[in-house]
Amino acid sequence: MTAVWPTTVPVGGERRGWAGGGRRSADDLPAIGLAELNASAALLTRVDRKYVLAEADLPALWASLPPDARVLEIDHARAFAYRSTYLDTAGLDAYRASAHARRRRWKVRTRSYATGESFLEVKTRRAASTVKERIALPTVDPLAGEGTPFVQSRLAGAGIAVDAAALHPTLVTTYERTTIHLPGSGSRVTLDSGLVWELPGGEARRHFAGRVIVETKSGSTPSTLDHALWRLGHRPARISKYAVGLALLRPDLPANRWHRLLTTLAPAG
Repeated sequence: MTAVWPTTVPVGGERRGWAGGGRRSADDLPAIGLAELNASAALLTRVDRKYVLAEADLPALWASLPPDARVLEIDHARAFAYRSTYLDTAGLDAYRASAHARRRRWKVRTRSYATGESFLEVKTRRAASTVKERIALPTVDPLAGEGTPFVQSRLAGAGIAVDAAALHPTLVTTYERTTIHLPGSGSRVTLDSGLVWELPGGEARRHFAGRVIVETKSGSTPSTLDHALWRLGHRPARISKYAVGLALLRPDLPANRWHRLLTTLAPAG
């Protein structure tokens, strides 16, 4: 398989936000810079809760934000393009660990941020928390140089026996993200829209049309927005961008864990 690695995604110069049509949009919130956000809520060890909302649900979400909510702003932009390339084994061990809800779940990916930075990231599941560790992308090939030892050591530290040198790209995701900081609960919220899944080399592609993935990232207790979403009738969804995307593009893979999502919230082709 030909390796396809992400390119740097520049910060957009145009200021854009989520115009939900309700009391608020991202443009109505006070701004927070990236350095201050990372200092206040880096949350590399956290509890993640994901929700799948229709675009029509956004006005109620904006109206539910606490008064102290702030939006990430970089160079006058408030929505940013993200690109991730996921790496897995030949047997898709990372995917299967998620599909079968195994205790030791993991992901390895490269990610290009709107700041112009690119990282090699390892996410592992430990108890009820997600731990994300990363280094600056060493080279165009993320497993060159210090990349392989970094991935190997982080997986081994989580009790995962995988040969990092044998990993290869299996899925590419692109989307646009807005990030909200909730100082009162020390948490952050991301809203991802325009999600596109693609197999490396562009052999197949699917769009998650009309849907927004909302993810709260907090400590051991739910954030204020979690409680607000629950009151609105939304419940955390079993969704992994990597696993759901690969299940859509590879129908030969086991996907019972996401059957309801894949049928009732089927993305447009």
